[in-house]
Amino acid sequence: MLCGFMGCGKSTVGRELAAQTGLSFLDMDDYIVEKAGLPVEEIFSRHGEPYFRMLESQACKELAQTGGALTFPENAAVLRTNGLIILLDVALPVLYARLDRDPTPRPVLQAARKSGNLEALHAERMRLYRQAAGLTVTVPTEQPASETATEILHKIRKQSKIGVHGLAKSEKKG
Repeated sequence: MLCGFMGCGKSTVGRELAAQTGLSFLDMDDYIVEKAGLPVEEIFSRHGEPYFRMLESQACKELAQTGGALTFPENAAVLRTNGLIILLDVALPVLYARLDRDPTPRPVLQAARKSGNLEALHAERMRLYRQAAGLTVTVPTEQPASETATEILHKIRKQSKIGVHGLAKSEKKG
């Protein structure tokens, strides 16, 4: 399970991990959008952040990749039972550059920027992610997703005996 702040590369690195391991990958936001029948920004505008977080909690019981969902301890507990939580700890300047280039509507990011609380939001979320994560991969500079994925796999093999297939309860592609 990948976690980290917006723009850290969960989706991109997750797809790369899937390609390198043969495991399946499913993005939590994509899953929520499919179930709700609305884009994330529309869920936020129509129903608010608490409703979106409730949808995330429901999805945590079924999926293994997350960002903001780990800000709720009950979600972290559910996700830990399904496998290893991996934090992508990307340097703040790299995150800012990525988020500035990314056209994806991010209601939480927009609100934090508007209120001037982006650094505080980042600090609080990173504190929670670190508490939940069983493995942290630090990305101090921009690097290809393939390098990050390779580093994750190396750390998994070095740190534990769970192996690649302990990443999450998932089925092999095939």
